[in-house]
Amino acid sequence: MYAILRRFLFLMPAETAHHVTFHSLRLLMKIPFIKALCLHNFKVENSFDFIGLKFRNRVGLAAGLDKNAAYLSELSSLGFGFIEIGTVTPKPQPGNELPRLFRLRADESLINRMGFNNEGVDAAVERLKNRPKGLIVGGNIGKNKITPNESAVEDYAICFNKLYQYVDYFVVNVSSPNTPNLRELQDKKPLLEILNRLVLLRNEWIKKGKISKPVLLKIAPDLSDSQLDDVIEIVQESGIDGLVATNTTLSRDGLKTSNEMVTAIGAGGLSGKILQARANEVVKYIHEKTNGEMPIIGVGGIHDVASGIERIEAGAGLIQLYTGFIYSGPNLVKHLAKAIKETKF
Repeated sequence: MYAILRRFLFLMPAETAHHVTFHSLRLLMKIPFIKALCLHNFKVENSFDFIGLKFRNRVGLAAGLDKNAAYLSELSSLGFGFIEIGTVTPKPQPGNELPRLFRLRADESLINRMGFNNEGVDAAVERLKNRPKGLIVGGNIGKNKITPNESAVEDYAICFNKLYQYVDYFVVNVSSPNTPNLRELQDKKPLLEILNRLVLLRNEWIKKGKISKPVLLKIAPDLSDSQLDDVIEIVQESGIDGLVATNTTLSRDGLKTSNEMVTAIGAGGLSGKILQARANEVVKYIHEKTNGEMPIIGVGGIHDVASGIERIEAGAGLIQLYTGFIYSGPNLVKHLAKAIKETKF
């Protein structure tokens, strides 16, 4: 069924198809019994304890598809064990100019240069006040484009404080390639400043009687082994809870898509099947370097059951879908969750 729907959607520009899909999903879920039918078809219960939280199953939706927490109810019916919203910034921003999302069908991949387009943290908070019960929601936070890097810590602090009572965990995004100079924040000094500030803010919330919320760092796949060593040290030194590995890549190596088409598309982060090998290497490297003690959410290039199982075997506690979900639909969520449950990791 989804294969037929995808043919229709892929006739449209990628971002148009995204909006059509989500608006249609909302309308569909308003039809009596449809939501219950979806839950019956896609829901897989496989309770898993991770970073102090109990997840329904180990397959989640990565940040980027529901930036504004606008479709949590609809998406929760498609089998996801958790959903990550964002990237959210303090102020609303339109993101980069259109077109900014491109399909590489031969590679089952995407190139995007969205630029943290979102309605701002306050809009997300208002929607999260009515979030579905029992659904674990992560908040992926970033800085506004106009905020200089030397002031970035304030943007992360604003989002953290405003979202603290409404999400279950946080992901610090300093690894998107689509906000100018953002990846410079992956350097040790600015990154430690951001993470230390968030840990201090968390401690303040705990003193007020609120529960501790896990904080994870999302990293790029383009880091060298020595840079990954630095990341591990930063996580341990700051006292945050783990990593999300990985974001999109700047590399264009190994693509089947013609160089002419790739050049015409231009800048942006590459995601999808092409990222499978590198994302897996990063997860495995971190897992082995930390003797399996560092919690990792694995994302990037997971496009079928085998690639999802491979990521768990490499050391990821949970996995997330983005591009694979766009190409394969909700059946991939169900099949992955069932396979992980049956494998009994």
